[in-house]
Amino acid sequence: MDKIYDLIVIGGGPAGLSAGIYAGRAQMDVLIIEKSEVGGQITTTSEIVNYPGIKETSGHHLGEQMREQALGFGVEFLKSEVTNMDFKEEIKKVETTSGTYKALSVIIATGANPRKLGFPGESEFTGRGVAYCATCDGEFFTGLDVFVIGAGFAAAEEAIFLTKFARKVTIIAREPEFTCAKSIAEKVLKHPKIEVRFNSQIVQVTGDTKLRKAIFKDNLTNTTWEYTAPDNESFGVFVFIGYKPQSDLFKNHVNLDSQGYIITDGDLQTNVKDVYAVGDIRPKRLRQVVTAVADGALAATVLEKIVEEKREALGIEKEEKEHPKTSDVSKEDSKSKFLDEGIVSQLKGIFERFQSSIKIVSVLNDNNLSVNIKEFLTEICDISDKITLEFYKKDENLELEKKIELDCSPTIAILDSNDNFRGVKFSGLPSGHELNSFILALYNIAGPGQELNEELKGKIQSIDKEVKLKIAVSLSCSLCPEVVTGAQRLAIENSNVQAEMIDIFAFPELKSKYNIMGVPALIINDKDISFGKQSIEEIIEKITK
Repeated sequence: MDKIYDLIVIGGGPAGLSAGIYAGRAQMDVLIIEKSEVGGQITTTSEIVNYPGIKETSGHHLGEQMREQALGFGVEFLKSEVTNMDFKEEIKKVETTSGTYKALSVIIATGANPRKLGFPGESEFTGRGVAYCATCDGEFFTGLDVFVIGAGFAAAEEAIFLTKFARKVTIIAREPEFTCAKSIAEKVLKHPKIEVRFNSQIVQVTGDTKLRKAIFKDNLTNTTWEYTAPDNESFGVFVFIGYKPQSDLFKNHVNLDSQGYIITDGDLQTNVKDVYAVGDIRPKRLRQVVTAVADGALAATVLEKIVEEKREALGIEKEEKEHPKTSDVSKEDSKSKFLDEGIVSQLKGIFERFQSSIKIVSVLNDNNLSVNIKEFLTEICDISDKITLEFYKKDENLELEKKIELDCSPTIAILDSNDNFRGVKFSGLPSGHELNSFILALYNIAGPGQELNEELKGKIQSIDKEVKLKIAVSLSCSLCPEVVTGAQRLAIENSNVQAEMIDIFAFPELKSKYNIMGVPALIINDKDISFGKQSIEEIIEKITK
């Protein structure tokens, strides 16, 4: 914690990653702090076709490529939530749930989250039909009708993506025409499964456990019309009306405009010396990946010379470090089904830090999912001799099933070096966006684990009743890992808590049981359900209220 970085980047989206790449390449000592999934909002985008030099890619893949590129330049990553900061002195301090970090400069790149519209029924049916991420929730609406609210890039692009699942997609737009590029607009208008209603708005949605009816208004004729789902069906409403800047944390530290965006000069510096803002957190005409990465590159380039002169003036020496290498991975590793060469290399470094051994036990069935889980865990175990594996068929080891309180299978549970179950289970295959959650669970049980500040430790230990948490996820959901990692950390630190990640598409009976139409879904003691991203503090608040 006494280390002084050249640069701390708050936020791991395209702007923050670009800043890290440019700063790391310039031999700056960089730490990127991201509370959820590295890649930011682009990880929720299924298709990117307008990034120069890349004909077509997914948001998740582009984000992962940027992350690997940053790692190659020696950039460090910290998965933690920023809670406060002190920008008044020459050495900036950033407080997180993992401790306080220091740097000579800071770049704020926290971006923006989807904006809610506020129509009656929106909040009540979020996760039960109302959604904000097509990649995360689109599959829930296979064979059903879907409405997309908005007229911009996101609405047009995600409407096209949703046609992969929906029976029909209807776009509801206040505007008289699309506000995105004409090429995208024309593609939407020509699509046989998409209907567009301009000069219209959503008025209300109603239903029971799911959406059953929606009311819309034609603003030209001032008349309303209704959509009612066919018998025993539901439908979806996806809202894409822009984003709200994630700047509340900074409002007492840097200047914001009337809409909450951070004000910067031409070099992207805020009103505070050596504190910069990049990407969607600042006011701009075009909010696209290309403008975000341009911001990050510019800010990092401007800071390169400033930070070098600042180190000399303050007499602060830089720590020497080696950049990570990926060339020492064997050819056999590169043929892995689930873990590619880069991931194996990173996991080797993480597993070498384990302070104790751990055991992974899995209760399997005779299905393809169980086969994949067995292959995945075998690949994980082959990386380190500090991890052992045990596989059992359902009902083969009743003592183990009682110990881990088996609810459904196939299931993975993690035991510590003393064979104690630490309350963390994964029902399904923890791949995709949940790979990081799984690795963090191993790391936090084996030790040393992520640091927690004393205040948060106290809140976790204050949970004095038995709590069972189920987190329904999809492996393509970039919003889910924050809830999963928060819940599993509660279980690891407090024996009163259990946390189980459930791939909801692997267990459709649970989807029906809890009427889940969106992820992440946090289920507390099998009765209280809430949807959407939630921090560990928000989970604690729900448990203890």
